Formats: sequence, structure tokens, C-alpha cells
Amino acid sequence: MIEVYIDGASAGDPGKSGAGIFIINNGQVQRYSIPLGLLNNHEAEFHALIKALEICLEANFNNISVRSDSTSVVNAIEKEYTKKEKYKPLLNHALELSLKFDLFFIKWVPSSMNKTADQLARKAIHFNEKSGESNEK
Repeated sequence: MIEVYIDGASAGDPGKSGAGIFIINNGQVQRYSIPLGLLNNHEAEFHALIKALEICLEANFNNISVRSDSTSVVNAIEKEYTKKEKYKPLLNHALELSLKFDLFFIKWVPSSMNKTADQLARKAIHFNEKSGESNEK
């Protein structure tokens, strides 16, 4: 099972945003800091999940366990529902991607267990001035 830690961060509401993705695959580690442009924090959290799912699909991972400290994203995925219209397209996109895996789990974790993804997301905020994304392997 591939472990995927995600976090979204925003320097404002909305503000410059970033996604942090930390993947553990049989002892191999991949780190991603992806600038997201101007978003609020909840949007950044959804985009972090979507980017992580896209990365995992591209890597042909079949079984993934996603961990996030965003209760709103975890609850939205588990319930397949969000109250806010603004987030419905993001939720639907994430749900569509999640169906492409043989096994997909999402679990809430406390911020203290998600520090690496948080650091990567905060780092990505600064990449908004630059073009592209930064991937560290």
C-alpha cells in the first residue's frame, strides 16, 4: 500500500497557494511542492488531493492510502458531499480520480503527523513567483 500525505496552504484568503505531497512507496520517498496560484486554504487542500491522485495514477500505483489533516476534505470525500457550491467541482473531480484505483483510502491525521506535507505546501507558495513545479526525489 502506497502512503500519500497531502497538505494545501494559502498565504491569504485567497492568496498565493501551494500543495505539498509526500509519497512513501516501499521505502522510496517522493516529495512534491506544487504552486497553485491564488486560492483559499480549502481550495488548496482539494487541489493537493487532486494533484496527489494524478501523480499516483501516472506512477501506476493501484493501492493508495491518503492522509490529510484537512477534516473538510476527508469528510467531503468520505460522504461524497460538500455544502459549498464552490467546492463541488473539486470534490467531483477527486472522486472520479479515486475510482481509478483498485483500493483508495483517505484518513484524517493530526497536523503533527503531516509536517512534511505541510512544509512542502508552504515551500510551494513561494514557487508561485516562478513558473512550474518543484519535485524532489
